[in-house]
Amino acid sequence: MFIYSLKASTLKFFGVVGIAVVTLVALIFLIPTYSSSTTAEIAAMNESISFDNVKNVNDGIKFLSQYGWEVDTIPVEECEIVIPREFDKVMTSYNEIQKHQGLDLTKYCKKTALRYTYKITNYPNYNGTVYANIIVYKNRVIAGDICSADAKGFIHTLSMPSQE
Repeated sequence: MFIYSLKASTLKFFGVVGIAVVTLVALIFLIPTYSSSTTAEIAAMNESISFDNVKNVNDGIKFLSQYGWEVDTIPVEECEIVIPREFDKVMTSYNEIQKHQGLDLTKYCKKTALRYTYKITNYPNYNGTVYANIIVYKNRVIAGDICSADAKGFIHTLSMPSQE
């Protein structure tokens, strides 16, 4: 039986620790930053927007105007919906959109809410039909999106495209 042992000198130990620290600092500075909204940016944006007191169709129009949207005064649809208990793939993706604007539907599972759908009249650089959806629970907007009616359309947060 052979026993082999090494004794690291203090100089070698601090050399390895120093290299590890330098590598960690270099990685921190080299990791790219993305332009997606940070929590602070979302909070700052939402401070200027009131999500409360949306009691009817006209209040929904006022809410959307805070983002700069102009909509028809008569909504396309007004209906009750139930937030599902468990989210499937589609609902999980939709909730990710909500999280990007500081909202989260997981708090409202199994709750009945109202969904208002409006036709947008001032969507920039797009000629197709575009809708704004807001979901309201107890007079508070808990979710919202902007989407096109085209089969190969889009869906995004309530912000104007130039602001995203």
